[in-house]
Amino acid sequence: MSFSTLKLSTPILNAIADLGYTKATDIQKKAIPVVLSGKDIIAAAQTGTGKTASFVLPILEKLFTNYKKTEKKLRAKRIRALILVPTRELAVQVEASISQYGKYVDISSMAMYGGVDAQEQKQRLIWGVDILVATPGRLLDMAHQRVLHFDELDMLVLDEADRMLDMGFIDDINKIIERLPEHRQNLLFSATISDEVRALAKRTIHKPVEISIGADKSAQPKIEQWLVTVDKSNKSALLSHLITTQHWQQALIFIETKHGAAKLVSQLEKRGICAESIHSGRAQDIREKILNDFKVGKIKFLIATAIAARGIDIGELSRVINYDLPAQVDDYIHRIGRTGRAGASGEAVSFVSKDNFRELCAIESRLGHIIPRKEFAEFPVKKIVPLSKLNYVTKYAQSKQ
Repeated sequence: MSFSTLKLSTPILNAIADLGYTKATDIQKKAIPVVLSGKDIIAAAQTGTGKTASFVLPILEKLFTNYKKTEKKLRAKRIRALILVPTRELAVQVEASISQYGKYVDISSMAMYGGVDAQEQKQRLIWGVDILVATPGRLLDMAHQRVLHFDELDMLVLDEADRMLDMGFIDDINKIIERLPEHRQNLLFSATISDEVRALAKRTIHKPVEISIGADKSAQPKIEQWLVTVDKSNKSALLSHLITTQHWQQALIFIETKHGAAKLVSQLEKRGICAESIHSGRAQDIREKILNDFKVGKIKFLIATAIAARGIDIGELSRVINYDLPAQVDDYIHRIGRTGRAGASGEAVSFVSKDNFRELCAIESRLGHIIPRKEFAEFPVKKIVPLSKLNYVTKYAQSKQ
């Protein structure tokens, strides 16, 4: 289905065409008409499926047709659409998408998040903003200081709702919702619809239309997954070996701790491999610069803690490395979802030690298949990682073989 069939205005269609988009993804085909109709929505959509455009495009359309053509003025310190996101990185990414899709319409937007001086954000809000993308903590802080008001708000989007709940934002979200007008359109997007997400939706959303694209295999990213079993002490040496011998030109490398990230940068540097790291211990402006340098290829290898598992949108990221296997299956899904986006192919490599066996079983159970293993003679494993339980064969079955 082409975007022209989705009842979007010509300026918005022109912006989409400039980006080279021709056909809407499944989530876009299903969500955009519902949002344009004014109904509330709950949508389950994995990363890499075009989720952001599925709410940004109809928001732009509604603002353009309902307000700009009637020349209804936005008052100072007011907003018309609020998009709540869990991380600074995602706030920047979503606002950038708004700017791209809305470049031919006079719709203002702004990303608001903590970790930076609030004065510039306060100054920007004085004139009013059509679409505000914000993290919960900074938004509440601004509301408490009365530098923005919600009385003209028409639309609320909860993006990555499951992640916001995982990060402990439920109290902040409830406080924000209490301040919003009762009559508004609510859109909730989440990679997973857990019991906690449904409880949030029940309090927030009125008779929603539910959309899920999980069963559509054609929408799944094309990611080649494989793992290497390795002793913990050999991880950095193995990574250096693979980068060199496999001729890897780019990789986003996930690690659990900020101390570990800094240490790995140093270990790679000693082996002649230049890498950088982003984590919560680095200033926001530094993180943004590093991320931008990675996107344009100035940095080839980026080591990131879980803060970057969602919210990083890198057009053609070829490879994701789970240097540390995550404890939660959803985190694994979100991490590997950074590659293989928009129909491109990608590769996801995981380093697995013996004490990761339980996490590996959980991941493979969710995937419904065994992740292929590769061995490298230069790195024999002392602590053997058992085969996954998906490969388990009973003694009775063995006797019949």
